[in-house]
Amino acid sequence: MDEKILVECKKLQKFFNTPRGLLHAVDDVSFKIPREKTLGVVGESGCGKSTLGRTILNLLKATSGEVLFDGVNIAGKSDKEMLPYRAKMQMIFQDPYSSIDPRMTISQIIEEPFVINKVLKQRKERQDRVRELMEIVGLDAFYVNAYPHELDGGRRQRIGVARALALNPEFIVCDEPVSALDVSIQAQILNLLMDLKDERKLTYMFITHDLSVVKHISNNILVLYLGKMVEMAPSDLIFDNPVHPYTKALFSAIPIPDIAYRHKELQVIKGEVTSPINPPDGCRFAPRCPFVKDGCGQAAPEFRETEPGHFVACHLYN
Repeated sequence: MDEKILVECKKLQKFFNTPRGLLHAVDDVSFKIPREKTLGVVGESGCGKSTLGRTILNLLKATSGEVLFDGVNIAGKSDKEMLPYRAKMQMIFQDPYSSIDPRMTISQIIEEPFVINKVLKQRKERQDRVRELMEIVGLDAFYVNAYPHELDGGRRQRIGVARALALNPEFIVCDEPVSALDVSIQAQILNLLMDLKDERKLTYMFITHDLSVVKHISNNILVLYLGKMVEMAPSDLIFDNPVHPYTKALFSAIPIPDIAYRHKELQVIKGEVTSPINPPDGCRFAPRCPFVKDGCGQAAPEFRETEPGHFVACHLYN
């Protein structure tokens, strides 16, 4: 049976003007996210992961390309035209402290989406819904009138999750939601997100640089390098058989808590990162690739299928 696609990107680009030229933050990105599935997006800091998430939600206006949400192209829509879609598309931000207003109580922060979208007009209805959301995400009702600075990072991130759930969205972009948390708290938030996905039939785009996390939560994984897609495959397939040299190097760096792997070879990525401002033609990973050959620097590799469901952009496979 064919999967129903909720989010689809077609040749999406997001460039920024700088004094030195155009910064190619997201460049020619295309993928589909089926309903109730999770797409993990990984790559080094600065590769365009967060910009991709914000562009999909139209928080940043796309330079070109399309973003189809349930079949409707929302790229380029005005803020007013986006209002019907805002409730359906939400974001959990990386920093749970800077993403919430420190002058508002927990109750006011979670209640704010109802006020802005003019739903639950009665104050008692909103307060009851706030307490319900706090219970769903594991926040004690004791904190209803507390301020963000009175809570630890894990509880603050639960506020962000509750706020994202307030309007019963279908799609949530999780922008490194656990990277700022302690390891034990990370596990709690990840388990919460997975439980909510199953209970509420949510669709996620999960952005992270932690590869051990992305395998745990994702159905499919997309690897970005300097705004370009370099590899995409189902989670198990890409971990069992990564083919792009960049993906192999990333995965080799995953720590394995087993003494049997103490002699595991680490693939070090050498060389300088290509500037994303006015990048040259050709493969952007070529200056750091141990398998670089003639032609890699002249023409960009085609993003093609090497086996069913497994796509890679590399001249080694073209």
